[in-house]
Amino acid sequence: MTEPESMSKHVQIGDWIFEVKMVRALKVAEYGQPYSAIANCNINGDGMYIDGLLTQEGQNFTRNDFKIFNDFCYNMGLKQCSYHRYQNGESRTKDVLITPPENTNTNTNTNTNTNTNTNAIKNEPHIQLVK
Repeated sequence: MTEPESMSKHVQIGDWIFEVKMVRALKVAEYGQPYSAIANCNINGDGMYIDGLLTQEGQNFTRNDFKIFNDFCYNMGLKQCSYHRYQNGESRTKDVLITPPENTNTNTNTNTNTNTNTNAIKNEPHIQLVK
């Protein structure tokens, strides 16, 4: 797997700096196609809270799915992630420390303009990231 570039939570265009505070994540092979899961995530400081997670009936949020969320958080420079779930009929909030990505193939694409046959990442950003 090619190591993804780190992402910044701040993007500057002209005299404006845009701060990423909310992310919508879709589980889908190609953008625009029907998705099997969706998550709304809020970023505050060095943490992310998975605010809403819905999967299609019969689909589970797998360990590999969470690993992908971990890798996204790591690339955003976040230190922890929290999510809410029901386990054995009880409401629980889980807080997880973010770890460096493992070198396994998770089909991570960091740009929606990808070649779906090879999952290649284009290195031509339309905006400039500020660190």
